[in-house]
Amino acid sequence: MSRDASEPRGPGRRPAGQDTRGAVLRAAREEFAEKGVDGASMRSIARRAGVDPGTVRHWFANREELVAASVIPRELNPAEQIRILSAPGLTGLGRRIAETVLGAWDEEGGPARFRILVAGLSSTDMHDVLAPILERSVIPTVSDLVPDPDPRRFVLVLNLLGGTLLMRHVFRIEPTASLPLEVLVATVGDAIQRALEDPL
Repeated sequence: MSRDASEPRGPGRRPAGQDTRGAVLRAAREEFAEKGVDGASMRSIARRAGVDPGTVRHWFANREELVAASVIPRELNPAEQIRILSAPGLTGLGRRIAETVLGAWDEEGGPARFRILVAGLSSTDMHDVLAPILERSVIPTVSDLVPDPDPRRFVLVLNLLGGTLLMRHVFRIEPTASLPLEVLVATVGDAIQRALEDPL
């Protein structure tokens, strides 16, 4: 008996031509949003995506990799981006950081990804994704450019970026929520520059 086209597809191979990786990511974001990062399993994500768990692992080797892909915009490769942003030196670094980070989360799907990230901050998986990025890539690279690499400078930078993203995409507080991106980048970027350079 042929299956009604309106019936949900069970686990198994997706039809040829469908974006399997994209389907898995969409399913993961929906599962994380509904159940939290700790509550969603690879199996439940596979069921929602209409694939078997092996297909999920074909695209994402483990939960950490899937969590990272679900919350960090694909074009925002932190380790690579921080090297590119730092290459011209300290001058203008604040605006370059603000443009890259705030711009990536402003792209289509970015606000939803950021809300999942915030909801999962207490998760071990989320910690395992974010901590190495900051500790091994971002902070050491920027420290090499700053004459006085006091750790408090990085606390200020992270607070400026995180606070802005929270006000824009989670709490929707005006005027931050509706400011044109270029205005937000200039304002936050200049504040980041002062945090990196000014005496503490």
